[in-house]
Amino acid sequence: MSGVSPCAPIGVFDSGFGGLTVAREIAKALPQESIVYVGDSARCPYGPRDLAEVDGFVQQIGAWLVERGVKLIVIACNTATAAGLAHAQRTFPVPVIGVVEPGARAAAHATQNRRVGVVATKATVESDAYTRAIRHLDAGITVFSTATPRFVEIAEQGIRMAEGPIENYTSLASKVYIRPAFEEIAREYLEPLRRCDIDTLVLGCTHFPLLKALIGGVVGRGVTLISSAREAALDVAEILARRDALAPSDNGPCYEFFTTGEDVSEFASFGSRVFRAPIDTVARVELA
Repeated sequence: MSGVSPCAPIGVFDSGFGGLTVAREIAKALPQESIVYVGDSARCPYGPRDLAEVDGFVQQIGAWLVERGVKLIVIACNTATAAGLAHAQRTFPVPVIGVVEPGARAAAHATQNRRVGVVATKATVESDAYTRAIRHLDAGITVFSTATPRFVEIAEQGIRMAEGPIENYTSLASKVYIRPAFEEIAREYLEPLRRCDIDTLVLGCTHFPLLKALIGGVVGRGVTLISSAREAALDVAEILARRDALAPSDNGPCYEFFTTGEDVSEFASFGSRVFRAPIDTVARVELA
């Protein structure tokens, strides 16, 4: 890759904390790589916003990451991927990947009865991004999509309510406190999909892997849950390898975290639980 060092960081961004599930998978798959993460908490959530507006956010954050010298950008948000991936790929001088296509590919490979469910934000569902991506790979698959806007709120509330010492980072992300009321909401959202006889369910929002136990408990063991976070990390590894742009194995990785929100300490403590590792420093960035 001309002009960009293999030791340059990978840029990852999301509307808030959810994309840290993607950053975590990248850190796990590529432990030698540095990461610059931006959580656009000031404008979160993206889900209810107009796609053209979200596309503008993608351009803004992407330009900021390019200025910081990243070698690849991951749009770790399904809504932002649906709204702005193609535009970003045309605009920026580094590879840009989203989370929809990797998740769609995994779902198309996993399904046996060719009936796939998708749970996502309203904007992602309305964009039809997953249906198009899955049916592009196998036109015989029937896709059932449903908007589950309250899942983001449940994931964040559940982490805040989780008990246990903050030092115990190895199990933090699984410690999402599930109230009985959360299970009722999940049942209401997921029961119609269950009745559609799906055998695969795409968690079409990067917050949703945090609710894997809740969602899996409702849809049952016969349904394979697809998290696009892990699939996106595999894509990052493949693209960098193909471009001979992987950091050397002796590279000491550096993780930097930024938020557009006011409360950096809240981002650090909450983010540590999602990233499953201590986030010591978070800097505030103004993009508007």
